[in-house]
Amino acid sequence: MQSSTHWVESLSPWPKDGFGLERMRRLLHDLGDPQLAYDAIHVVGTNGKSTTTRLTEALLANEGLRVGAYYSPHVRGWSERIRVDGAEADFERAVDRVRPHAADATQFEILTAAALLEFAEAGVDAAVVEAGLGGRHDATNVLRSRVVVLTNVALEHTEVLGDTREEIAAEKLAVVQPGCVVVLGDREWEELARANGAARVELTGASNLALAIAAAQAFLGREVDPHAVDEVALPGRLEHRGDEPLEIWDGAHNLAGLGYLLPRLPDRDDWVVVASILEDKRPELMLEALSVLGRRFVATESANARALAAGELATRAEPYFDHVDVLPDPYAARAHARALAGQAGAVVVTGSLYLLAELSDSSHRP
Repeated sequence: MQSSTHWVESLSPWPKDGFGLERMRRLLHDLGDPQLAYDAIHVVGTNGKSTTTRLTEALLANEGLRVGAYYSPHVRGWSERIRVDGAEADFERAVDRVRPHAADATQFEILTAAALLEFAEAGVDAAVVEAGLGGRHDATNVLRSRVVVLTNVALEHTEVLGDTREEIAAEKLAVVQPGCVVVLGDREWEELARANGAARVELTGASNLALAIAAAQAFLGREVDPHAVDEVALPGRLEHRGDEPLEIWDGAHNLAGLGYLLPRLPDRDDWVVVASILEDKRPELMLEALSVLGRRFVATESANARALAAGELATRAEPYFDHVDVLPDPYAARAHARALAGQAGAVVVTGSLYLLAELSDSSHRP
């Protein structure tokens, strides 16, 4: 029989008959409603969800809790998505439990159910769960949430979530349940959070760390040690991959993500940019932002169906860069950029976590 990992890879993350929670609720009912076995912190927002989730996971674990955490997407492998007690779960086993009940479920619904069941089987004290798309109709909107974190709101997935930040915030904060605490880094959404039933709104700094500390403290009802996360790092988030040339990978996949990345890169003007960008992420604005790094751009493409073809991306990049090359194969694109930079130069690989995932996957490497 096909392995569960290969089976999951073969499935579509997009529903055939529209977004909604009916399939997910049926699937969880068949599995015994594992999501009701523990309280959760639900992390929604446009950017920074994975980092906030990871930091919150570490803060709670440092306080002696047994913690489950769920992430999406992954960079190095599927098993990154489900963690228990600070370690990646057995992904094959987790999905195997769900597979017999998942005939009509989407890829993301199956992954989410596998995580929620894994947490119940492990007897976690808390689950920190990152939402996928939006909130209202997202497969993660089945939790018993004690705390909801909204990281930030920017224009993204407008064809599904709405054309304005206000509409998008309403979709994300639809996960708020009566009586829960909502953690915000932006006062703009306080009224909406209260209208949705928040018992208390915690306003904090906009950084991922500030949000995570506030979330962990709201969950526990006491202060936590912020130094517990001093050594925490995530694949594909300001990830240092080499020194000669300097090579940084970051999955900034929209304009807001680049707004976080750019000021955190070493200050130099000779970066060679390697990127794949999804068609619905306002590529021209992203390319204009990336052009502050240097004059050389290597256009490539991930296997994601929404990725711009490398040639099209290159055409759109030409107004912003002096030197644009087209290499559709991500491995060739990265190698070419490193050669352009030379040992004393710098390369940044960005624009899509899907691109980083392909570059990390040794099974697909030529």
